[in-house]
Amino acid sequence: MAVPKRKVSKARRDKRRSNVWKLDPPQMAKCRCGEYNLSHRVCRACGQYGGKTIIEIKD
Repeated sequence: MAVPKRKVSKARRDKRRSNVWKLDPPQMAKCRCGEYNLSHRVCRACGQYGGKTIIEIKD
């Protein structure tokens, strides 16, 4: 059976348990049309970015 040779310090234990290294969910922003999309990206629903039409969307 494996037994630790030395006690794990509180700092090492807390670094392992911290949330610093975990990924954050992508930040979503609400477009003027009401759809959610990634920040600083052209909206796929309406094709606008910054109030200007970038892509013409065909229905």
